[in-house]
Amino acid sequence: MMSSARRFSVAPMMDWTDRQCRYLHRLLTRHSLLFTEMVNSGAVVHGDAERHLRYHEVEHPLALQLGGSDPAELAKATGVATAFGYDEINLNVGCPSDRVQSGRFGACLMAEPALVADCVRAMRDTTDRPVTVKCRIGIDDQDVEESLDRFADAMVEAGVAALYVHARKAWLQGLSPKENRTIPPLNYERVHRLRARLSPLPVMINGGIETLEQVDEQLAYTDGVMLGRAAYHNPMLLADVDRRIFGDDRDVPELAAIMAAMAEYAEGELAQGVRLNAIARHMLGLANGRPGARQFRQILSVDACKRGAGPEVFERALAVVEMRDFAASA
Repeated sequence: MMSSARRFSVAPMMDWTDRQCRYLHRLLTRHSLLFTEMVNSGAVVHGDAERHLRYHEVEHPLALQLGGSDPAELAKATGVATAFGYDEINLNVGCPSDRVQSGRFGACLMAEPALVADCVRAMRDTTDRPVTVKCRIGIDDQDVEESLDRFADAMVEAGVAALYVHARKAWLQGLSPKENRTIPPLNYERVHRLRARLSPLPVMINGGIETLEQVDEQLAYTDGVMLGRAAYHNPMLLADVDRRIFGDDRDVPELAAIMAAMAEYAEGELAQGVRLNAIARHMLGLANGRPGARQFRQILSVDACKRGAGPEVFERALAVVEMRDFAASA
């Protein structure tokens, strides 16, 4: 199941891929692998695990991404995650933020493959779920040929189940996390060579991929493709993934059905004290490219923040788009 789900996944994105976002994405695609935001292993072990790890059952297949560099702590966090029922446990070795570096995890760990291997072994010893790693092709002045092969070989020896590779270097000094997503040049061919070398270990590619046409191109060379911001900002792109990537010929979900399902979901969340804007903020791009999209976004972003806002906000936003559709067809 996991190997097929990895054919298309939505990247873990801090402050974005929370459980509200994942519920929306699961309405759009049944088969894709979804990821949590990165969760610090210490927060799971020493903090409120329920708050960090709870999710809705419909989110499966679902991977938890952990951040950390202490093998014992990561093992404990993996055990907790397994009890919560996650389908895959992923270790972040790709985030370049200063906050992550100061905690000695994320992309800086690419300079310490032996430590990462110890982390993977400790995690594997605590779970029957696949333990995977998400990394970059290198950091700073590393040679992307020799250093990436050395890192990948250490992961294979440690028993990693799969690698997700962002096809850019991370520059830990001089570039912000945002700049690290765009300035270092993409090197898809390096990931393709890595996959050919490591086969049959699954290698998924990430970075700069924005359309399903580009996904198709990458699937000729890799075992799967991970989309991040393109999927978040244009979520209806996900509505065609099941048919195109997974061969599921069920009807593509329509905007009206998605909005109705999110309104029903919101009712339950509001009853638990969740504010409507915590849900609506992930829905802003649902009408992209359609007449009325700007007003749709405005209603969701402004009205959902008002005191007492409820699911009727979703109905008003949808009505704007449907009214413009009707006017265009009249």
